[in-house]
Amino acid sequence: MFIKPKKSLGQNFLIDRTVLEQIIDTVEITNKEVLEIGPGSGNLTAYILKKKPKKIYVIEKDNDLVLLLKDKFTSEIDIINEDVLKVPEDEISDEKLIVFGNLPYNISTEILSKWIINLNKNFWFESLVLMFQKEVAERIIAESNTSKYGRLSILSVWKMNIKKIIDIKPHSFSPRPKIDSTLLLFTPRVNFFELKDPKNLEMITRVFFNQRRKMLKKPFNQIFRDAKKIAEKFNIDLNLRPQNLTPEIYFKLVKEYESLNC
Repeated sequence: MFIKPKKSLGQNFLIDRTVLEQIIDTVEITNKEVLEIGPGSGNLTAYILKKKPKKIYVIEKDNDLVLLLKDKFTSEIDIINEDVLKVPEDEISDEKLIVFGNLPYNISTEILSKWIINLNKNFWFESLVLMFQKEVAERIIAESNTSKYGRLSILSVWKMNIKKIIDIKPHSFSPRPKIDSTLLLFTPRVNFFELKDPKNLEMITRVFFNQRRKMLKKPFNQIFRDAKKIAEKFNIDLNLRPQNLTPEIYFKLVKEYESLNC
């Protein structure tokens, strides 16, 4: 059964055996429950099964691919035929999941942001092994004082430890994308800044990074009534720019904003 990849769903099927093996060797999955996002034609799914997990769930939106997966794997996998953005991920299993995902490039940051924002102290996963467009991965792992550092970097490290695994070239996929990809490993942070509402982190970083080349004075004045006093409290030079502040400083600023306004 041949399925033509749909451009509208950002489908690029991973076909490189070496890369598939590298992905599957990133974490231990034997006798653990696994969730695969966007299994496509099931190439990675087959490698997952070889490692003998306790159970495999897959989320696949494409009805044609669901039929292919049912035909290929019969009762070996539990298929959730739904848009991943609409799935309540913490209700999939009572056990912590190992998650693999060759995420559609057009919604990859939306998926990651949704998962992080919805997280509480009881993480629903043990680890995330996710593939992104290389440029997006660089933004996720960027550190302060670099050009790629921004809102996505800060949100990602809020609750996650992140490690780059490999870069993946276009020839590893069918059809070939025009860009390189990068595989990242995410694991939960034991301790993270507790905020009353994650949307405040989104709001504050948006205000700062919408004007990333401007000095900090302007966004500070937009957010705080007494900007100078807040800056002094956290020893921040208002002549610096948004990329000069570490994620920890942003978390503290959000906490300060919440104490003053919520």
